[in-house]
Amino acid sequence: MSPQWHEQPSLVLQIASLSKLRSDLREENLFEGEHIRPDTGVGKPEQDVKRARTADGTFNDLGSPWMGAAGTGFGRNVPIEKTTIDRKRLLEPDPREISRKLMARDSFKPAGIINALAAAWLQFENHNWFFHGNGEADKTIDIPLQPGDDFPENPMRIRCTIPSDGEIRDGCPAPMFANTETHWWDGTQIYGTGMKKQNEIRTFVDGKIKVDDNGRLPTSDIPGVDLTGFQENWWVGVGLLHTLFAREHNAVCDAIKKEDPSLSDQRLFELGVLVVSALIAKIHTVEWTTCVLRHPALQIGMNANWYGALGETFRDKIGRVGDSEALSGIIGSSTSHHAAPFSLTEEFVSVYRMHPLIPDDWTFYSLESGDLLEHRNFTELQGRYTRDFMDRMEMGDMWYSIGLGSAGAVCLHNYPNALRRLTRIDGQVTDLATLDIVRDRERGIPRYNDFREALRMPRRKTIEEITPNKQWAKEIAEIYHGDVDAVDLQIGMQAEQPPKGFGFSDTAFRIFILMASRRLKSDRFFTNDFRPEVYTKTGFDWVNNNGMKDVLLRHYPELQPVIGDVERVFAPWPAVGSPAPGSKNIILRAADTVKAYMPW
Repeated sequence: MSPQWHEQPSLVLQIASLSKLRSDLREENLFEGEHIRPDTGVGKPEQDVKRARTADGTFNDLGSPWMGAAGTGFGRNVPIEKTTIDRKRLLEPDPREISRKLMARDSFKPAGIINALAAAWLQFENHNWFFHGNGEADKTIDIPLQPGDDFPENPMRIRCTIPSDGEIRDGCPAPMFANTETHWWDGTQIYGTGMKKQNEIRTFVDGKIKVDDNGRLPTSDIPGVDLTGFQENWWVGVGLLHTLFAREHNAVCDAIKKEDPSLSDQRLFELGVLVVSALIAKIHTVEWTTCVLRHPALQIGMNANWYGALGETFRDKIGRVGDSEALSGIIGSSTSHHAAPFSLTEEFVSVYRMHPLIPDDWTFYSLESGDLLEHRNFTELQGRYTRDFMDRMEMGDMWYSIGLGSAGAVCLHNYPNALRRLTRIDGQVTDLATLDIVRDRERGIPRYNDFREALRMPRRKTIEEITPNKQWAKEIAEIYHGDVDAVDLQIGMQAEQPPKGFGFSDTAFRIFILMASRRLKSDRFFTNDFRPEVYTKTGFDWVNNNGMKDVLLRHYPELQPVIGDVERVFAPWPAVGSPAPGSKNIILRAADTVKAYMPW
């Protein structure tokens, strides 16, 4: 078998291999699920859809208005026939025992190269990308507890994911599951999905959304949770980011109104949505991703996704060179859906299950003095406790503390225990590690070896081939009775050794490299309509000229002494009074840091 992309002997060959890999994935690993919502019955839109995103995601593709809309089904990255569900194996091996013996954090393993803000950012993004709904209380998967298990409910009950196109049948392809959110990268975590939700967060003055006189989001009728577009799985980290980008939206509206005072409230709101959504997508592509994936080939590749091989400086001074995605980037190129109508996929949902990023224990410091303020565990920062905690703290202190702390490594034995006994606002107690295993099985995600084969990666012949960590291999073998083909996707991904400088597995990365570019290339507002005529010149320039540090310092200038000289906002920040780390050899040093912390 030919070498994997990261095994190529030179950077040039690695980049060429990545380019071919993405091209092959676009052609061979995009599958439209059955019963995608048909393009019939679309009502007359309440706005000019040619110039603005809609609240439910319709009309992004003007020729197929339901594509990517809320309520449409998730697609697939593996062939539909490989998504079969065996109800008899749904609890084999016992997912709760997998949680207890393979996933539970025995000690915190820091990622080193990324901070806790990077962990919060990913969940902030997930809020925009996908949600299967809350299920129904009387439809559950029941998991009997083993002797010695102290979980407070026996059996553990997990609500089933409700199919949108019929019941689950053994031996058949998995049914379609609908996304309650839009599939587009459109900021719905801030603005909400659907007109009713959007109307709740708007002021209907100058295009703005509701932020109180103290620069914080209003409270909602859900205990501890702010009034914002998406309110599930709430905690301090996402609270900070929702607040930040609500304020950024209003700043964008002020700037565009200054350019053209005649614009209506509705048009200003639409433009704020366009600009902030694009800015978030840019930050994720060229800042967050390049911080998590420090391999030199990825540093070049992800920047090329946005700017092209000619680079940011060339784009800024000269502009695009024709329609070439390779030379000038996806942004502003022609829209293309490749091999299937656009949607996010069930496999995309699965590879982004990165809960080990979140620490259990949190320390908060004073931004002004660097002094210790208080220690908290994650439970005290989430759900119904979130807003009370945030109201007691200065925003600068919270930002400083979340930037200072390290995220966790995505590996076995590092799943936050606070999430393995999470009490939701409605009182439901959940083990998210068990849930992650069950969700993959329930939705027809192939197990680790079959998943790799579907992506044309080599199968593992033995469990020892999955991981170089001998203790982990022994533990996996005990749980799975030595059957390498039974190993769940989550366990294989968290056990395998990533490429040098990577924060997660190469198996997960295959879905990432496909879907990261697809979400840009399929979206009209990142391709054909990413232009000043749609965004306004002020809005267009805002996206092109700003990054995460600009956003932070615009709204929290008190952070300047700490992050003013920082190159990577999603890497751990320097302590108050300490110099920012230099940039020389940063990729190699980051890789060494990963090696020091990762237990392979």
